[in-house]
Amino acid sequence: MATPAEGVHELAPHHIPVYVPGVDGSDPMMFWTGVFLLVVILLLGIGYLTLHALPEHMASETNRAQFQLVSILAILALFTHNNLFWVAALLLAVVQIPDLVSPVKSMARSLARISRRIPETTSPATASAASARTDGEAEA
Repeated sequence: MATPAEGVHELAPHHIPVYVPGVDGSDPMMFWTGVFLLVVILLLGIGYLTLHALPEHMASETNRAQFQLVSILAILALFTHNNLFWVAALLLAVVQIPDLVSPVKSMARSLARISRRIPETTSPATASAASARTDGEAEA
């Protein structure tokens, strides 16, 4: 008759399954289950936060005001767990807001340039001196 393994009762079956804890208190299945759960929780958290940051990544190519608005909505959605904020941030990131300020600024610059022009009633010598003076002011 073969001698039984150390710590195993002689009447116990010879092929003990892996999930049965050892006599010394070690439990390999519980250890590997814990490791598996930690990895799954970590991967799910990374996936959630990556999905949550999607509107900010989409809006990073837009103008600064739109990006800040999308970022604020995304942070509100994260801390309040209100999905409506995240959907609003996603829609705002997808829709390109037209730039209405740049044309108005361009018109204002053009009008300022026009207003600095010399009236045509002055003599050519005075007009050339005045235009040289305004060109010097524009460069400065």
